[in-house]
Amino acid sequence: MIKFITANDVLNIRNIVLREGRLQPNECRFPTDEIEGAFHLGYFDGDILVCVASFHPQTYGEYKGVAYQLRGMATLPSHRNKSIGNQLVNFAIVYLKGQRANYIWCNARKAAAKFYQSIGFEIISAEFDVPGIGPHYAMYLKIQ
Repeated sequence: MIKFITANDVLNIRNIVLREGRLQPNECRFPTDEIEGAFHLGYFDGDILVCVASFHPQTYGEYKGVAYQLRGMATLPSHRNKSIGNQLVNFAIVYLKGQRANYIWCNARKAAAKFYQSIGFEIISAEFDVPGIGPHYAMYLKIQ
């Protein structure tokens, strides 16, 4: 089941998946987690939170319109390859259409680019490195 969750709810999974457990959960906060318009989604397997994603209003480069950046997408290893992430992003797309957003973008890890492409995102940048994390691409999805 997909639910809207709080910024605090995403921290443990961000740490486990995106930071390989190297940080304290509080160190996995993003400056945009609590800004106006930001929201967080979680996928629950029963009562257990297994996948998270965060969204906040933010345009990208020269792209025009109402935009949201997707950040902190993470699925516990035990629940990967079950279409959970796909369901979570598609839920966000439907929600953001209702908010009259024009597009979603993200800085995707190179290893996750195929996942985002399978949903319809396209690569819009050259590969770039995020220090301490690795190679990324900026990716874009027009939603209306």
